[in-house]
Amino acid sequence: MNERATTVEGVRRTNLAEVLRLVHHQGPRSRAVITAETGLNRSTVSDLVGRLVEAGLVEEREPDPTRRVGRPSPVVVPSPDVVAIGVNPEIDAIELGAVSLGGDVRERVRIPAEKPGVAEVVEVVARVVEDWRSGVLSGCRIAGIGVAVPGLVRASDGLVRLAPHLEWRDADLAGPLALALGTDVFVGNDASLGARAERLFGAAREHEDVVYLNGGASGIGGGLILHGRLIGGIGGYAGEWGQTAASVADAADRRAEGGVLEDEVNRARLVQAARLGVPDERELRDALAVSEDREVRDEVARQRRILAATLGNAVNVLNPSMIVLGGFLGTLRDLDPHGFDDEVRLRALAAPAEDLTFSTAALGADRLLIGAADAAFERLLADPLG
Repeated sequence: MNERATTVEGVRRTNLAEVLRLVHHQGPRSRAVITAETGLNRSTVSDLVGRLVEAGLVEEREPDPTRRVGRPSPVVVPSPDVVAIGVNPEIDAIELGAVSLGGDVRERVRIPAEKPGVAEVVEVVARVVEDWRSGVLSGCRIAGIGVAVPGLVRASDGLVRLAPHLEWRDADLAGPLALALGTDVFVGNDASLGARAERLFGAAREHEDVVYLNGGASGIGGGLILHGRLIGGIGGYAGEWGQTAASVADAADRRAEGGVLEDEVNRARLVQAARLGVPDERELRDALAVSEDREVRDEVARQRRILAATLGNAVNVLNPSMIVLGGFLGTLRDLDPHGFDDEVRLRALAAPAEDLTFSTAALGADRLLIGAADAAFERLLADPLG
């Protein structure tokens, strides 16, 4: 193949990737809108969409029949039959979701497990995925597996350097999973993937500078988005908010002498105060919302004060336009969102807080699965016909 042909094919592949990524992350849109957003001409867009349709990656559907002005163009939508599998191993369960292009969760399952090891995670994921392949996902294309791990994950190769609550150290999960399922596997930090999901599909879609904190059974992690880019640091370990010193203004609020943030703002303490068993996010939220128990209310108020102080520091250092809270941290905010948001602003300097907005994670319990699946789609998005 001559150099010119190679260059032309390279440009075509780049344009295919741009169109597929646009439809995946921004949702269904007409050819006319794609033409305007990409700056490509109409005939080029028509050719690109046709190729993506032939590859089974997108579908074209009739436009809204209520539109009467002009000649409407077909609407390009991501194929629901192209999926990636998102996985989130936690200290009490292994959650899996089949997420289609466009970010919709087609299937979801939660398998109870106590501090699962790598071998157990591989066995559970392989079993569930094979069941789905022969059942509800029959005929679907599985683009890859993404795993959101509550711990430090090396960006270069997905090695789990430390997941303390799972008791994993220097654990290779990607290799055994890829061998068991015969597909690409991406492994990343759970909170960073949650930030990715909320930025692309959730509460932070319109924001370029975002602080995201996620609270789960394994503690507190986070993600940082600056100028629209997820910041991972030199090794991929950025965002460990839970390991920062807790901002405790009143000594009476301290429960773990010398402890870090996740020792003080802690899901297990809330569960214990509410006298619950092993609740999921919705059950914990509902229990805290209706409780009139003094111990529960005092514990909620204590954790809110410490969390607000931590976020005030984040506002002063990073000047984000939005703070997003996921998991039980979102629950703490939702019990009195206006009061919580005002407390964070009071803890921050006025100037960096003046344009600040807040949100609980819009994707709820699906955020980690969607983020992990989106990372697993990356190879397909980069080269749709590769």
